[in-house]
Amino acid sequence: METPVTPTDLTPGACREALIPVTEVLAQIGGKWTVHILLSLSHRDHRFSELLRGVEGISQKMLTATLRDLERDGFVTRAVTPSIPPRVDYAITAMGRELVRPLGSLARWANDNRHRIEAARASYASREAAVRQASW
Repeated sequence: METPVTPTDLTPGACREALIPVTEVLAQIGGKWTVHILLSLSHRDHRFSELLRGVEGISQKMLTATLRDLERDGFVTRAVTPSIPPRVDYAITAMGRELVRPLGSLARWANDNRHRIEAARASYASREAAVRQASW
């Protein structure tokens, strides 16, 4: 069993090393399409073509790549049924379901606060425009 890291152990190198798994997971779940796919699969299994139609704006290539990454990391499973054409079904795993909880909270937060984010962006754009105008 690994010894837990204590605050006194947190040298810059130890901090960087401790953040590696966090960074890797956030890189995967922070992908543009990951949340959409996991939330869709949290309701029921989907065929590839259903996901392609259901995740608006995703390309076939990007769906394939994202599903491969999610399968590799253990968030989804892939089942191929031999037929013509082959049927491919995707299902969320137990670990994927665990991840959906905080993702759902994040999605709700983003939805509840989108007006604040839009206002902040408008304020930023206005300040930047004023700075550009003043520099002329």
